Amino acid sequence: MSIVSFRFVTAASMTLASFALYASASEAKAPSLDDAAGRYDIDSSSQINFSVDQVGGGGISGKFGKFSGTFQLDGGNIGRSVVQFALFPETVQTGEPRIENFLRSSAIFDTANHPKITFRSTKITQTGEDTAEIEGNLTAKGTTRTEHFEAKLTKWNRNVISFHIQGGVYRTRYDMSAGIPVYSNIVQFDMIVNGQKH
Repeated sequence: MSIVSFRFVTAASMTLASFALYASASEAKAPSLDDAAGRYDIDSSSQINFSVDQVGGGGISGKFGKFSGTFQLDGGNIGRSVVQFALFPETVQTGEPRIENFLRSSAIFDTANHPKITFRSTKITQTGEDTAEIEGNLTAKGTTRTEHFEAKLTKWNRNVISFHIQGGVYRTRYDMSAGIPVYSNIVQFDMIVNGQKH
C-alpha cells in the first residue's frame, strides 16, 4: 500500500484557459500563469484517501492523518514545476483498530523502521485544459519506484489551489504483498490536495 507522495499537485494542469474558467466573473481580465507562479505548501485540509478491493466485495478503505509537502509552480514552463510530498503511515485511519495495527506492522508499512513515505516529481505533463499527469519517484519501505498519477485542477483563487488526484499503485513493488490474492495488489488513491501560497 504505497502512497502518493504526492504526485500530489499537478501544477501542470494550470493553463491560461483553466484560470479563465476559475476566475471570478467580476474580473475583467483572467489571471495569467504568472499570477499563480510561486511556492505552495500542502495544507492540512487536504484529504489523502485510499482503498484496496477484496475478492467477493468489501475491502479496505481509509485515509492518512499526517502529511506535508510543497510544490513550486513555474509560470513560464509548467514542465519545470516540482512537487514534493511526505506521508506518515503511522497515522493511517480505517475506523478499525485491528486493521490499522496490521497496516502499521512489518507486513505492510513497517512504520517502526520506515516512518515516512516520500514522493518527488520528475516530470509533469499537461493532458488537457485543466488536467495533467505527474510522474515521479515514490519511496516506501526502503524501495524507490516510478509512479504516475492523474490530476485535475478544481479551484484557484490567487492564494489557494486545489487538485483532485487519482491513481493506482502496485503494493508488491514495495514489499507489501500480504493478503494477496484475497486483497487486491493495487492500492487506489483518491485525493483532494489543497495548496496555500507561501
